[in-house]
Amino acid sequence: MPETMEINKDLIAASSTPIVLAILAEEDSYGYAILLRVRELSGGRMEWTDGMLYPVLHRLERLGYVKARWEDAESGRRRKYYRITAGGRAQLAEERKQWQAVHATLKGIWSSVSIPIPASHAASAAPLPQGA
Repeated sequence: MPETMEINKDLIAASSTPIVLAILAEEDSYGYAILLRVRELSGGRMEWTDGMLYPVLHRLERLGYVKARWEDAESGRRRKYYRITAGGRAQLAEERKQWQAVHATLKGIWSSVSIPIPASHAASAAPLPQGA
């Protein structure tokens, strides 16, 4: 598993909305499961915390992009599940267009500019999969 990398807080903040909305577009989910899905999708490179995730979920709920409901888990414990709304799906589509533009711009810049990468960072500098 790749080591967890320190990702700039501004980049985490900017990417949190599309990441959470995309995870909820897959299926309804609760906080801890979302944290695990982020780790899985990032190949272990991103480790979000409760303190980072829950403010994002609450903001998305205030904006009407997600709805929350309480359910009893099989363990008897209550969990707050989040579901993406139609407004959230529209926002996710817009976020995706914006991130694709940013990705295309960075990809163009990085392919035209030679930036030496220290050997210790070579493994984490692997190219993104097509369509990412």
